[in-house]
Amino acid sequence: MPYEPVIGLEVHAQLLTETKIFCSCSTQFGAEPNSHTCPVCMGMPGVLPVLNRKVVEYTMKMALATHCRINEACNFARKNYFYPDLPKGYQISQYAQPLSEHGYVDIELDGGKKRIGITRIHMEEDAGKLLHDEHLPSSYVDLNRTGVPLIEIVSEPDMRSTDEAVAYLKRLHEILVYLEICDGNMEEGSFRCDANVSLRPRGEMMFGTRTELKNMNSFRNVQRALDYEIKRQQCILESGQDVIQETRLWDDSKGETQSMRGKEEAHDYRYFPDPDLVPIVIDNAWTEEMKKSLPELPLEKRERFIRDYQIPPYDAGVLTSSRALAGYFEEVARLSGKPKIASNWVMGDVLRFLNEEKRDIKECPVLPGSLAEMIQLIEDGTISGKMAKDIIVEMYRTGKSPQAVIEEKGMIQITDEGTLEKTVAEVIAANPTQLAQYRGGKEKLFGYFVGQVMKATQGKANPQLINELLKEMLAKE
Repeated sequence: MPYEPVIGLEVHAQLLTETKIFCSCSTQFGAEPNSHTCPVCMGMPGVLPVLNRKVVEYTMKMALATHCRINEACNFARKNYFYPDLPKGYQISQYAQPLSEHGYVDIELDGGKKRIGITRIHMEEDAGKLLHDEHLPSSYVDLNRTGVPLIEIVSEPDMRSTDEAVAYLKRLHEILVYLEICDGNMEEGSFRCDANVSLRPRGEMMFGTRTELKNMNSFRNVQRALDYEIKRQQCILESGQDVIQETRLWDDSKGETQSMRGKEEAHDYRYFPDPDLVPIVIDNAWTEEMKKSLPELPLEKRERFIRDYQIPPYDAGVLTSSRALAGYFEEVARLSGKPKIASNWVMGDVLRFLNEEKRDIKECPVLPGSLAEMIQLIEDGTISGKMAKDIIVEMYRTGKSPQAVIEEKGMIQITDEGTLEKTVAEVIAANPTQLAQYRGGKEKLFGYFVGQVMKATQGKANPQLINELLKEMLAKE
């Protein structure tokens, strides 16, 4: 393509506070329409907003986690526009003096890293929600979401492909969830983004005319919408026409973007400082307090897992996909002393069970101590790996320890050499045809004899000992 995409993202994340940003109404999702409202969030005359301190602290955490500079003073502004879900006729946001600016995150693509700049992270309140009646020419307004605290993360236009945009979005998502300040649920709207995209001839420095894309509620839809818009703009430019600056909506069912309205500029919103809210002053002590409260972030944790536990990058990526999962793995690795084996069991059986039932690692019936105990039982020869596969199913189903399952099922591995010698001799004697074929050069029949011994011992024989005894006894004439 002779054109280069230029992409910037504006991400809105709903903060996990119990109450709204300027009043004490609940932020709980899914309540009856207009049941979590009060005169403040409904914009009644004569009421005054009071800032929720937790919103400031959560925003500071995200700013610090993305290397932003926290401003010593910031204030709120009124963003003026008229829409049915905005009861005050303006949104309280930040404009000229945001809480933080000039940060970055690093993304990884095809083994390489790229730094994406962050212009600003600021606080604002959410608007309400319009519900459209499919059968009547009517719309209903639910103001439960009005006043729910958001942070807006505005990137620099540093992304040059849809893959980079999605990687950046996923990186922000995992940081927010790791900090436990946002649940990251895109379907419920607690993590959503708008994209600005334009094209320019490769090698040019000037940006082209951009369009803003809205209504993308999944990582997949972000990529699809950007891919479509890039192709749409390319066709326009190649036909000799000009791209129109506008806001476009992504239609998932049709797989295309559609024009919504002309793109607004900052002056269209007539920003001015909100006279009902005093400026916020953030001193060094408060900033240091927030720094100390930050957990180890996912990229740092991933690199530590690779370095300290000697596990592959893929394993480290899966195991650090959530803070709870990383903690679960580390506990199993610590208790068992076998990090790679712990990684295999967590990534394999444990996550498979949880995914089948759509459960979180926090709900896992197999406790880290129980899984570590099972790994130790395999290592000391009490049970075989094959037996462990059956044992962990029972552990997940009942929540019992591996020792309890072993005792109930009588699943202790047979490691007595004398007992196994007798069984192996009986199996060889019972299969003279296969014995003659094996000694005649058909060595693949070795697996047949192993299977017969395992069958005779109900899978309880030590596989390594069986192999040694069979090799020795089959070789005798």
